[in-house]
Amino acid sequence: MCGRYMITSGAEAMARLFEADLDFGANMIGDAARPNVSPTEAIPVVVSDGGGRRIVAMRWGLVPPWYKAPNGGPLLINARSESVATKPAFAKAVRERRCLIPADGFYEWQGEKGAKTPFVIRRPDGGPFAFAGLWESWRGQPTAAIVTCEANATLAPIHERMPVVLAPADYAFWLGEAGHGAARLMVPAPDEALVAMPADANTREHLGRPDRVAAVL
Repeated sequence: MCGRYMITSGAEAMARLFEADLDFGANMIGDAARPNVSPTEAIPVVVSDGGGRRIVAMRWGLVPPWYKAPNGGPLLINARSESVATKPAFAKAVRERRCLIPADGFYEWQGEKGAKTPFVIRRPDGGPFAFAGLWESWRGQPTAAIVTCEANATLAPIHERMPVVLAPADYAFWLGEAGHGAARLMVPAPDEALVAMPADANTREHLGRPDRVAAVL
């Protein structure tokens, strides 16, 4: 599961990395580092549109069309790869509305309730990457979820699941730009692709407690 993550790359850097144009809404997210991106916040998301890519702002937490309000059901921040194609909340989105969710790292907690240690998970070089995501429009508001899978050997001692982290060569397949092949991408990242370290005191202060309740269907 991925319940918190970080964005330290600026909007312009994201646009270059993903070869995408910035929508006004995404640009308004700003360039300030966000060490603790939380559910329901506006996040930058890369979508493919008419032969090009755009970075747009979306709400983190997919809202299915039948919800009467954004909080009209479980908070769907993650979607399990094993069931994403069959769950009503995600089935159409994973076929038609896949996206990239830029990140510079994410967090998982280990330990007993009330005494959990946060771990920071990043690329070994500290560079940015992309989660596999999907999105849905709720009454004109775009909302997104991160696809998760079983953890690789690096993360398994900390948490049994991890977000699907895509290699740059696979961005076009996930976005549907390079034809079929998205399903094969919903697998754990190579063990050497990420490193996990206990969070320092400053990061712990930013994170607080992982007390948000989210549903993973």
